[in-house]
This record gives sequence, C-alpha cells and structure tokens, in this order.
Amino acid sequence: MIPQRTRELLAEAVEWRGLCGAALGVVTADGRRDTLILGDAAREPEPAPLDEATWWDLASLTKPLFTAREVLRAVEDGLLDLDDALLTHLPDLAWMQDTPLGTRTLRQLLTHTAGLPAWAPLYTWGDAATIRARVLQERWPLTEPGEVVYSDLGYILLGTVLERVRGRSLRDFTLDSGLTFTPDPARSAATERCPWRGRVLRGETHDENGWALGGNAGHAGLFGTLAGVLDQAERLLRGGWLSPAAQTLATTTHAPGRTLAFVAAQPGWSGGSLTGASAFGHTGFTGTGLWVDPGRGVAWALLTNRVHPSRHHSLDIQGLRRAVGNTLLAAQGWEGLDPEPSPASPPE
Repeated sequence: MIPQRTRELLAEAVEWRGLCGAALGVVTADGRRDTLILGDAAREPEPAPLDEATWWDLASLTKPLFTAREVLRAVEDGLLDLDDALLTHLPDLAWMQDTPLGTRTLRQLLTHTAGLPAWAPLYTWGDAATIRARVLQERWPLTEPGEVVYSDLGYILLGTVLERVRGRSLRDFTLDSGLTFTPDPARSAATERCPWRGRVLRGETHDENGWALGGNAGHAGLFGTLAGVLDQAERLLRGGWLSPAAQTLATTTHAPGRTLAFVAAQPGWSGGSLTGASAFGHTGFTGTGLWVDPGRGVAWALLTNRVHPSRHHSLDIQGLRRAVGNTLLAAQGWEGLDPEPSPASPPE
C-alpha cells in the first residue's frame, strides 16, 4: 500500500535532506496496514536506532487525539456541553476582572474561534503552579469570537476544564495502547538540543510551555508509537473513536477550515491536493501528523523528529507531508507498488 514513489521521497529526506528519522503507517477502510521505518531515533549526543516501538513526541497531535476527544467523552457522559461558557467550569477565571473570556464557549475553544492569542512564553513565568494560576488570571487580549486563530492557550484552558470535571490530573487519564504521557526515554525519538534546558531532549516534552506545566497539558505532551497513532487513524476511518454522534461532530466542519477536533481539507493544507472534500487531519511541531480521507477509504500517519537536533534547518516538512499524501492517494487501488525502496539518489 505504500507505493515506491512515497518510499523514495522519504528515503531522500532521510539520506539527503537532513531528516533524522521517519515512520509512516497506512491503513485502509478494510483494515489492511503497511508501514515503513527509515533513519534513526537520535543522532546526538550518540546515535540510537529507530523501530516500530519507538515513542514519538506528538506535540500538537495532543489537541485532537487527547484533549478534544476527552472533551467529547465528557459531553457523552453528561459532564459538560459544548456550548457551556468557560466560567461554568472555571468560576475562578479572571477573578474580579472585566473580560469577556468567561463567556466564550468550549466549542469556540475547540475550534480556535474564541479570540485568544496563539501563544505566550508561559515557561518564563515560574513553576507549574504559578503558571496554572496566572493563565487563569491573565488579562488576555481578546478579539471578537468567530475568526480562526490557532491557539495553544485555548487548549491549555480546555485541559484545565477536563481536570476540573474529572477530578484528576491529565497525567492520570486512561490512554489507549500506544499513547502515553510518560514514555521511556531510552525508547524515544530525540527532539531538539534545547538551549533553554541545556540538553538534547529525549522522552520529555519538546514544547516549552507543556514541559513547564509538568510535561503534559491540553495542547502538548502526548507521546505515541506508530502503531498507537495508526490505531487512532483506523478508528477515525472505520468508526469507534467515539460514539457515532460524537465522532461525526468531531470530524465535520464547524468553523472555516476546522472540524471540532481537526483541520479540514482545504487548498494548501498538509494532507496534499488529492484528498477528498471530507478529509481531515492534524500536525505537530516536532514533525508528526495524521490524516484521514473517508472518501478515499484510507488514513495515514507520518511521524518524524524533524526538530532533531535543531528546528533551524532547510527541510520543508509541509512540502514533504503533501508529497507523501499525494503519492499515497495517487496509488490507491493500484497493484504491484510495494517493492522495497531502492537507495535514494542525491537531489538534483
């Protein structure tokens, strides 16, 4: 199912374009799977091998695969409603301040339409307890709700809501096999040589704010194996990720270019130009991504540590993601496209 051209593109990225490692998995609507593992789990401070059991820092895949899913599970359990105002579950939010943030809804936070800023350097604010308190009390500059502004801050607040309604830390939530907040560092793909922490990160959250919040938050901190992420892709493709009603809600458009949990197929998106109108997916800053195309009957996950040893490089990860998606979809239904890849040639 993984065609020769896709294999060549990934081999070239690893061998000639500086990508440390890559794991690709494809699953079809009838349950067939194929995988490809290339490169290394780490190159610094010493080489480490990569295999199918390697844990990857999923970065912002935490948003759909954990936070949005758990919010919808809480809806299923009658603990909250998507149109609840934030103050319903965080009564201490913006205490004694005149701000409309408390009136913004969980649905708006999920779809990045609540008017919150994209990011703030929370990791410079102090310890985890101080950051958590200040996030609730900060006078955030808000825009009018409706416009999509991708916001880590909104998902951090959603993580706090989940902790309140479930009465436990995010770290203590039950996760599916192949997903974790506490990977074995020795079995993890390395990410960046972090100038702030003074070391190559391996098995600890790459996202600075996520790490400062204790290693897990609503926006980042989840790790997964290729099989674990592909399991999520298969359930999204074939059903069973949530109840049918909730899964439909999670995967249909609710705002421009956004489903309730994912990015909807659109011109220029990471899934490529050949995806169908019902396709959706999400990416993570570390180099991860998951895409589901119900109309084509296929889903795939591409996991890389493109930030190792540094995020500052010339690799076009978005271009590689699109090329992988396009070559995979172009080959669907064809036979005889699964030979082992030949050694990559240097790019012209």
